[in-house]
Amino acid sequence: MNRQLFVNLPVGDLERSKAFFATLGFGFEPKFTDENAACMIVGDNVHVMLLVERFFRTFTRKALCDAKTSTEVLVALSCENRAEVDRLADQAVAAGGRIARDPEDHGFMYERAFEDLDGHIWEAFYMEPDAAPAA
Repeated sequence: MNRQLFVNLPVGDLERSKAFFATLGFGFEPKFTDENAACMIVGDNVHVMLLVERFFRTFTRKALCDAKTSTEVLVALSCENRAEVDRLADQAVAAGGRIARDPEDHGFMYERAFEDLDGHIWEAFYMEPDAAPAA
């Protein structure tokens, strides 16, 4: 089975979040985008559902955490090279995001973390191909 991954994130202002991620180069699947949700295309089988908070709440009985003060998830996103890591993080800040921590260079892996407009932490990283475990 070729699985798909849909990460669901609550957002305060859907249009503002869509504009933020569009600035970073992401597109949206119109079939799954309306006034309550936007389906952001990350890869062939990976999507992020940006859900208006009131709509997100219909999927859970638990309280939502405020991602600006608490961390519930870290979204790690692979990049083609170090330059793309820097471009993505720099564009995120220019579009209103914040740097989450200093860049980390482990030799075989380089990463930068930023917060989106709602405080969710995204880790853009590049890993040398020889460093990844064999499938």
